[in-house]
Amino acid sequence: MIVVTGATGNIGRRLVDRLVEEGVPVRALTRDPASAGLPAQVEVVRADLTEDTDPAPLLAGADALFLNLAAGGGDSVERLIDAAVKAGVSRIVLNSSLAVTGTPADETNFIARSHALLERAVRESGLEWTFLRGGNYATNALNWAPAIRESGVVRDPHPGARSVPVHEADLADVAALALLDRTGAHAGQVHRLTGPEELTNAQQVAAIGEAVGRPTRIEQISEDEAAEAMAGPHFPLAAARQLVRLFGQSVDAPAFARTETVERVTGHPARTFAQWAREHAGDFS
Repeated sequence: MIVVTGATGNIGRRLVDRLVEEGVPVRALTRDPASAGLPAQVEVVRADLTEDTDPAPLLAGADALFLNLAAGGGDSVERLIDAAVKAGVSRIVLNSSLAVTGTPADETNFIARSHALLERAVRESGLEWTFLRGGNYATNALNWAPAIRESGVVRDPHPGARSVPVHEADLADVAALALLDRTGAHAGQVHRLTGPEELTNAQQVAAIGEAVGRPTRIEQISEDEAAEAMAGPHFPLAAARQLVRLFGQSVDAPAFARTETVERVTGHPARTFAQWAREHAGDFS
């Protein structure tokens, strides 16, 4: 039995499908089972990891846990790790971030800091672990969907910012292999995952335009405008400004170098952003 947190998210949904294909029992955790839309053979369980409730029942009988910080942060995730230990779960596959470097620099970047703390908690649990450090997710481009649907114009402070977007299906493929590992090949491994090609934001927007068959472009705005648009009740303005500045640094050099981990681990080439854009054309149309 494998428990998947964030089971209706971009990575989680793909992972659940992969595990079902392998004939593995899956318990999918989601805040809203009624609208989950997961395969019938999946055990779908309501779970809001941000609530102060005992997570032990969620892990009863489980052999492995896919843990995603996006499903619930801070103390709630650490409670889930403790419950996994008590429930006899033997393995955790953690969806982490390439922002984590294992150096003091992790304390200066809020993305790195949150994931580094979680990695530390998993290591200290004593369970077998694998960390998936993904770079820029291709699904981050979905933030541009409203603007592309409305006008075809994306307002962004750094059109030349460079990244190596990774497809959520590649992340799910690697996660499934680590969760189902019977040889120990993934135990204690840190998999650094990117897509196959470096692209600027402007190039990504253009690729989306090709996929949907209509012109798209980026209009440059200031960093302050971008941060104010990004900030919200659960994302402070200071954090938004830090993130915008971080993206700006990749104009001169990409934040994360391309890796070949997806192909090495899965045996197939990493999926391109153009393929991702074609698969998600409906989101932008």
